[in-house]
Amino acid sequence: MALELLETTANGSDKETLFALSGVAMIVFGTGLILSTSFVRKYMSQIGVGNLASAAMPDIQRYFKLRAMSDPKRK
Repeated sequence: MALELLETTANGSDKETLFALSGVAMIVFGTGLILSTSFVRKYMSQIGVGNLASAAMPDIQRYFKLRAMSDPKRK
């Protein structure tokens, strides 16, 4: 198993992919730890992050409508 990780494939090294995915997992875990503190939750509620997301929703819906109209129908 360990020797298989050291071999390179046509798309690069499996070891590099493993390192990249573990880095992403650590970022997500760290973000969860930060956002779980009560101080950060109070601060985020004062900023109004929920209001920001609801304000951006009409633009996102408009983007998807325009994208659907411009793409040819796929079979």
